[in-house]
Amino acid sequence: MALKQGFEVKVTLTEVVAAVLPMQEHWLPLSNLDLLLPPVDVGVFFCYKNPSSAATTFGSMTSALKKALAQTLVSYYAFAGEMVQNPSGEPELLCNNRGVDFVEAFADIELRELDLYNPDESIEGKLVPQKEQGVLSVQATQLKCGGLVIGCTFDHRVADAYSANMFLVSWAEMAQSKPVTTLPSHRRSLLSSRRPGHFDISINDMYMKISQMPPPDKELNDHINNNQAPISRIYYVKAEQVHQLQSLANDDKRGSKKFVRTKLEAFTAFLWKLIAKGTDAGDKYCRLGIVVDGRTRLNDGDESMMNKYFGNVLSIPFGEKRNKELKEMNLSMIADEVHNFLDGAVTREHFLGLIDYVEAHRPEPAFSRIYGSKVTREEPAFVVSSGQQFPIRKIDFGWGVPVFGSYHFPWGAQSGFVMPMPCASGNGDWIVYMHLRQEQIEVIELNAPHVFRPFSHDYL
Repeated sequence: MALKQGFEVKVTLTEVVAAVLPMQEHWLPLSNLDLLLPPVDVGVFFCYKNPSSAATTFGSMTSALKKALAQTLVSYYAFAGEMVQNPSGEPELLCNNRGVDFVEAFADIELRELDLYNPDESIEGKLVPQKEQGVLSVQATQLKCGGLVIGCTFDHRVADAYSANMFLVSWAEMAQSKPVTTLPSHRRSLLSSRRPGHFDISINDMYMKISQMPPPDKELNDHINNNQAPISRIYYVKAEQVHQLQSLANDDKRGSKKFVRTKLEAFTAFLWKLIAKGTDAGDKYCRLGIVVDGRTRLNDGDESMMNKYFGNVLSIPFGEKRNKELKEMNLSMIADEVHNFLDGAVTREHFLGLIDYVEAHRPEPAFSRIYGSKVTREEPAFVVSSGQQFPIRKIDFGWGVPVFGSYHFPWGAQSGFVMPMPCASGNGDWIVYMHLRQEQIEVIELNAPHVFRPFSHDYL
């Protein structure tokens, strides 16, 4: 069946779902690592087939979703609050049980007609809600075939993907009356700065104060506005292709486990080379950032506390190489470069230093330099965030696991964003969400169609 290029989504009900139990209004400060995040929203969505049971209607499903959401917000109360400014001008969370905007809608399209390869057309502003107020918004959309799409949008300053995944799993467990596996911790003291604080000079190479940000580039902005803004695409990558990339990245290292490169290192090395291949400016730099989760680095003997921590525990180290160099290097050499710039940021001391760095400059905001770098066609930059812990097979609200799920993050930054996630089938294949410039997408599809296959309904 042909994909539907345009379809109508009709909102049938909008209401606010608050925590089922009353709570004492209080202020929850953002941690220093939260303060590194700009005010951007992140989307995530899940597609479900038409339930086999005749008793499972759209009305019964939305009722179950709202009831479980109200119960889950008792523990995940940060998602029911509002973002406000404190007297210092910094964002802070007002935990007032304002609630979550919950939208019910109907889409005049069948699941098999959804063009998931092009989420800008099929998902953005249609099946993933625009967050107008609060911290989290949810939309449940009934499809013409009886299928269901659940879309969520949340404030990145309040939660990273790890935290959002915890919430989604707890919400699904609550809907099935199962014991909740993980109750979140909002204990900000886990990320307190040291006294006296100190940080390695390498932090200054990764992060910058907002006053150090270069002035807006009118020529660049005009170029972006002239139909050159980044676009979103979703690809399917077979497990054997991932293994093949890892094998190529580990050439000349076999027999030495010490130097084995991970699948993510191999994948990002391959993408780095591809994107550099798309420019003729060999003397210019191509920059690659990788999101690192600091929870395992900050455990300090109490693994359970950081594993339950709700908030942002991220750093974004990055590397830069001239386009010409990347074109000439083999995958093994580029994977070494990826490993080397990651190596300094996967330590406890790096994250403690990053916390102290933010404290030393408050209330002036700081952020990753890769966001603030001047991004052009000749000097591209992009960030890869591993979604390998995406718990898609656990997001079962009582009518089966999703047949598809993905994060959706058209973040508006000049630098691109890429997120590989496990396929819902659990067979080792990957779903890869990309938000890159159109010429970069074209280079990737032209040079690596055997790896990046445009997602189609056949993969469901």
